[in-house]
Amino acid sequence: MMSARKTALIAALALLLPAVPTHAAPTVAQVATTAEQRLPHISIVTMGKGSPVILIPGLASPRAVWDDVAPELAKTHRVILVQVNGFGGDNPGANLQPGVLDGIVADLDGYIAREKLHGTLVIGHSMGGLVGMMLAKAHPEDLARLMIVDSLPYFAVLMAPPGVDPTPALVAPQAAKLRDAIAASYGTAPSDAALAAQTRGLAIKPASIVRMTAWAKAADPRVTAQAMYEDLTTDLRPVLGSITTPITLLYPWNAGGPSKAMADPFYRKQYAAAPHISYVDIGDSAHMVMLDQPEAFKAAVVAFVAGK
Repeated sequence: MMSARKTALIAALALLLPAVPTHAAPTVAQVATTAEQRLPHISIVTMGKGSPVILIPGLASPRAVWDDVAPELAKTHRVILVQVNGFGGDNPGANLQPGVLDGIVADLDGYIAREKLHGTLVIGHSMGGLVGMMLAKAHPEDLARLMIVDSLPYFAVLMAPPGVDPTPALVAPQAAKLRDAIAASYGTAPSDAALAAQTRGLAIKPASIVRMTAWAKAADPRVTAQAMYEDLTTDLRPVLGSITTPITLLYPWNAGGPSKAMADPFYRKQYAAAPHISYVDIGDSAHMVMLDQPEAFKAAVVAFVAGK
């Protein structure tokens, strides 16, 4: 598959970082939110009123990844901003133990039940997209529709040599070594070279690298390590066909690779088994599409929420 993208993602496996808006749109911090509600694996703040939309960030990303789009959605919706404990420099809570992804799903399902939000909209980026699919599989009544932003049913396909179909059993030993190495870095400042490797290829705009680097330092590497291991060993391809929730997949492409001609067939192949799926692509962007093309991304999210 797409060698340039594969190289960038493998280099960044240790930390898939959040996007930060590069223009002067209002941020979540500038818009009234509720007090933070802490659960074992996640924390939640909300903003706005109306029908609910749940936003789930990706690996090592704080809720501020949605700073650009959340205030716009809050004009007409109750926006529920999730943060995985430990990903924003906060207390890791229960996420120092195995079962991070299942714990996130359980917390979300419990929150939806308590707040009577069944039939909500969910938008997840990267690992957050995987969590969204897991929630849709385990608790289909929780979601009306799901938007997945540049995520896959099985992330490890990006690591596999040509012609090799990866399985969790095949990937687990390598994933465990990477997990242990990342977790062992807790308490030490990452080197400039490590931070550069972690941010390389995740966004196109150079100005974002400084902000992404600062955010990289905030995430607890012990939580990142365990969540990454679980991401690499969670394969939803066998159950993708049984997920009845309608899915919108938003994916990037750019001239440096993957090109649109490469990205289109790749993503469609990965989601071919999904019974109810539509595709939205945004060009001149990389994994952090909300940073590279904030206006196009915002338009796509607003259209999804509106059911268009």
